[in-house]
Amino acid sequence: MSSPSIPIRLIYLLGGCLLAFPGYADTFESLFMPGPVIQGHAKYEQECKKCHTRFKKSQQRTLCLDCHKKVAGDIQNKGGFHGKNTSAKSLPCKQCHREHLGRKADIIQFDTETFNHGDSDFAIKGKHNQVQCKQCHKPNHKWRQAPHACIDCHKKDDIHKGNLGAKCHLCHNEKRWGQTAFDHDKTKFPLKGRHKKVDCESCHPGKRFKKTPKTCYACHSVDDKHHGLFDKKCKACHTPKDWKTLKFDHNKDTKYKLRGRHRKTTCTSCHKKNAYRVKLKKACYDCHQADDVHKKRFGIKCNRCHKEIGWRKDKFDHDRDTKFPLKGKHKNAVCADCHRGDIGTATRKSKHTKVRACMACHKAEDIHKGEQGKKCQRCHNATGWRNKVLFDHDTATFPLIGLHAVVPCESCHTQSRYEKTEHRCSGCHHNQDTHKGSLTPRCERCHNPNGWSFWQFDHKKQTDYPLEGGHIGLTCKACHKTPVKTEIELSTECTGCHSADDIHRGQYGNQCDRCHTVKDFKIIQLNR
Repeated sequence: MSSPSIPIRLIYLLGGCLLAFPGYADTFESLFMPGPVIQGHAKYEQECKKCHTRFKKSQQRTLCLDCHKKVAGDIQNKGGFHGKNTSAKSLPCKQCHREHLGRKADIIQFDTETFNHGDSDFAIKGKHNQVQCKQCHKPNHKWRQAPHACIDCHKKDDIHKGNLGAKCHLCHNEKRWGQTAFDHDKTKFPLKGRHKKVDCESCHPGKRFKKTPKTCYACHSVDDKHHGLFDKKCKACHTPKDWKTLKFDHNKDTKYKLRGRHRKTTCTSCHKKNAYRVKLKKACYDCHQADDVHKKRFGIKCNRCHKEIGWRKDKFDHDRDTKFPLKGKHKNAVCADCHRGDIGTATRKSKHTKVRACMACHKAEDIHKGEQGKKCQRCHNATGWRNKVLFDHDTATFPLIGLHAVVPCESCHTQSRYEKTEHRCSGCHHNQDTHKGSLTPRCERCHNPNGWSFWQFDHKKQTDYPLEGGHIGLTCKACHKTPVKTEIELSTECTGCHSADDIHRGQYGNQCDRCHTVKDFKIIQLNR
């Protein structure tokens, strides 16, 4: 084996000196230092043992953590970057943080652009993603010194003014302040029904949450439509769902069951005084005295006739319970129309209730003024005075024939007193007399009720003057020109009509027929 070279021998010699004189070791070892340390470690630059243990490189990590106790605590508690990062837990510190690179060297090599904040104790979420690093990490401060609590940054945003403490995250999240996760059901006042939709400010004015009242009346006194009639016991009847939803059941919780229209009646309609102090009477008349249109004529036991459905929904049956069944318009008549006296003692089928004739109630409506007697039912019925009148005109002195059968009564009976109705044709039809009275008022001699155009008169048989020759075809008014009141009295002499046609001017007398014929004046027959 060859002998060691001179440099190697020199190293052995220096090593032996260091072992023999340990007090000079640091100064001597500094001679072999690869370069200056960073500014933060400058005061330990001559104390190598602060960071190194002779011949034990593995011990270096332990020495680092002995100084950097907060990092050591992170690793032990599995928090912070070094505690959460898998590599940082096992690798030697110098793997990432190299020393002896000079005072100004950056041995952390922290890149804000690529750093995953999820590896720290404060994961970036929601609107925090829009925040710049410098807003939380102040200059000349370590990264780990950035505040973690919400209130550290958002104290000015705390609308509760500290009344709810500093644990903002219990209610709010990183998306926005208005979106809360506070569970009110975990308090002594769980939110139910419509309370779930109420704004916090409605119950907690001025952001004051301590000593908030929990009774209904404390918040809803202004909503009390009962005006204190039911004290302050709102929850005895109402629920948080809404005011109209009641849990109070009048039928089950009281001795007075609500039926018919009573179900829709408001509480204050009956309870006008404090319901817990003043007991109500239960008789109908106690509440409905003002509604008694009978004015006590039927007594005060309203329930004998009426029901809770409505005053007009009677259980009293007039058809069944009396001898006067109500028909036609009588069904719509009110009791007081017929019962005008005091019948308060009357009961069903009582002798106090009398059956009345038509005239007893309708005397003032008798348009006949008593001329037709008192038995109105002979002609009329209960559906109406003019409805289906039963009078048979054929039994009267003027039977209805022809067009008279379809003529309204009012056409002939212009007045209600029928006994004085005109029987003669001219009494109704004088305006239709085209003869102007020249043929007497006895229209029936020629005409009949089937129509004016249907007429028949035989002058030869019905008069003493048969129509012949030129007289045939003449209109009635050619001869009958003067109105006649009773009988027609016309002269049968020719001059009676033809005096103006007498060219002889009366020289041959009035017997024109001695020369002339009725056929034509120009035809002359002498010696007749």
